[in-house]
Amino acid sequence: MTAAAANEKPPQQVDNSLSSSIPDSNSTESHDDAAQHDASDPGPPPDGGFQAWSQTVVAHLVMFNSWGYINSFGFFQSYYVSALGVSPSAISWVGSVQIFLIFFVGTFSGRATDAGHYRKVLVAGLFLQLLGVFMTSLSTKYWQLFLAQGICTGLGDGLTFCPTIALLATYFVKRRSMAIAINASGAGSGGIFFPLIAQQLLPKIGFGWTVRVMGFVMLFNTVIILALARTRLPPKKWGPIVEWSSFEELPYALFCVGMFLSFWAIFFAFYYVPTYGRTVIGVSSTTSLTLLLVMNAVGIPARILLAVLSDKFIGPMRTLILTTFFSGLLLYCWVSVNSEGRLFAFCIIYGSFAGGVQSVFPAACSGLTTDLKKMGMRTGMVFTVVSVACLTGPPLAGALIERGNGDFLYAQVFGGSALMGGTLVLLAVAISNGAISLPHLRR
Repeated sequence: MTAAAANEKPPQQVDNSLSSSIPDSNSTESHDDAAQHDASDPGPPPDGGFQAWSQTVVAHLVMFNSWGYINSFGFFQSYYVSALGVSPSAISWVGSVQIFLIFFVGTFSGRATDAGHYRKVLVAGLFLQLLGVFMTSLSTKYWQLFLAQGICTGLGDGLTFCPTIALLATYFVKRRSMAIAINASGAGSGGIFFPLIAQQLLPKIGFGWTVRVMGFVMLFNTVIILALARTRLPPKKWGPIVEWSSFEELPYALFCVGMFLSFWAIFFAFYYVPTYGRTVIGVSSTTSLTLLLVMNAVGIPARILLAVLSDKFIGPMRTLILTTFFSGLLLYCWVSVNSEGRLFAFCIIYGSFAGGVQSVFPAACSGLTTDLKKMGMRTGMVFTVVSVACLTGPPLAGALIERGNGDFLYAQVFGGSALMGGTLVLLAVAISNGAISLPHLRR
């Protein structure tokens, strides 16, 4: 891989005309209606201004409420195993179903956004998020937690996350990676805030009220989200939920495969580092939560710095390849972590690169889409593919840990190998899309 950053193609020109959203000769829409649609074309993405940047605030808070809560699952994993006496693999299904739904529902919520229903989808999602969190605070059995935290909150997350990512992409082109990084840093800030609440309040007021405090924080964010959220493009009223022809595009199809492999393993450490710290290294419960806080905290500046690297120097696809590679390498290195100091070092470095994978991949995906009016649908399709990986990855890792009688080796090798496989496939995407040029292939 010898290409310089200058060889990467600039952000693809976005087709903002509405001609692609007007049906062909089989349509009954009149020329007058088409002209009226053209008149409503808002023009190219502004790449700045109050309304554009206010959407990054919306997206940040959406990520805070959804991914920040999900990235805190290491706390719930540890607490549920000790409080309910259920196996780690069984508990991880609660978190993996939540991640599965946040991505899987994206296909439908993304298409609904394209069709002009963003506001309705957003309100429904925010309501389900809050309902799920407050019902979790009342849960005392595994099946109740599965329904409240896994299903209800997961559905709410899916209704808010994908549409907001797709909406944000319609406001930015040149600064898209930076905007998405500000958005994605919400996962880090939420991932700090929620475990910190748990660390400070759980010993004092118990599990129920600790989770309710989390719910009230999310409610405050919800008010701001509803006040600021605005769409920019006119609705696309026709088209399928899934555009199967997209998978005939080699870069897009390979991208889906690469992200499946990457997300099969990327959340493994976020779920199991607290457990590893307590059972293998022998740290206290408080320190195990601090490990999770550190892993989420370092993701905030890392996401911003990687966005600058992506926007100014090497582009989102190359940035994604680098972060995926180093995330996989670090999971291999985790095998040799045998002290508290080394575990903190692992959390700092892995949290930085894994946070980069989560933040950069939507920008890399949007770079494969030239028609903004299909952004929600095509982003949602990738999210649906990724959802299956997120559903099966953490429970599979938990099963491998159980298979090893508490030894993490099998799970660590699985995680590192999945991410390395994802790196190779993403390299193929970059080559097929022209983001990376191989000199001997140029004739």
